[in-house]
Amino acid sequence: RRTALHACDPANSLRPAQRLGLQIPRRPPAPPAAAGSAKPAPSTQSGVAMAAGKQDVAQKKPVLLFDVMDTIVYDPFFKEMPAFFGMTFKELLAAKHPTAWVEFECNRITEEQLLGTFFADGRKVDGKALRAMMTSTYRYLDGMEELLARLHSEGYEMHALSNYPVWWQIIEDKLKLSKYLRWTFVSCTGPMEGVRKPSPEAYTRVIDHLGLTPSQLLFIDDREVNTAAAEAAGVPSIRFTGAKELQAALAAKAGVVLQV
Repeated sequence: RRTALHACDPANSLRPAQRLGLQIPRRPPAPPAAAGSAKPAPSTQSGVAMAAGKQDVAQKKPVLLFDVMDTIVYDPFFKEMPAFFGMTFKELLAAKHPTAWVEFECNRITEEQLLGTFFADGRKVDGKALRAMMTSTYRYLDGMEELLARLHSEGYEMHALSNYPVWWQIIEDKLKLSKYLRWTFVSCTGPMEGVRKPSPEAYTRVIDHLGLTPSQLLFIDDREVNTAAAEAAGVPSIRFTGAKELQAALAAKAGVVLQV
């Protein structure tokens, strides 16, 4: 997920959402106004409506877009994966296939194909043991589950915006991120299939799918290249460095003040 290749050819995609029967939720429509709601007197209705409109704009909560790996969930790619293969991280980078992981993230190859091409020299990979290692190391970063729970309880709409393969389902099975956010934008499936951050198309797909203006969104990611690309697309962004720092940045940048 750390290479410079960002976009894949959607024409070659395997469509795991269709294969697995998954559905990517769209934002629900606003509920209708209650019948019989009181209206202001005709002489003041226009002024009241304008004031209410301004208040609604001022109080509108941003829709939060979260990167997952090393923003919400610990990423074992840098430490545990090299150790699994008996290598240093530098040695792993030199030995792995230059594009196989990116192709896996974009759903151009299956897990079986990844395991057969993971290393450039074609050596075999024990897929069952690798999955077990990854599963055992996925965990919430310190303070992040609590922060997500508080944001969710205060009514913030949240979506994942992640470069990751079908193994996102392992994370969901173990950590249940869907208690707090929707797995709407993942590079291997759904509206973002075949596209990776920081490609500008990743952000335009998000904007188009949600039907919102960029200013109505707020993106959080640990990689500066991704937040810079989001800002270039007009999406306000915060670079993640920790849960405590994120809470302060949410308040400073978007007025997100959480109740104690």
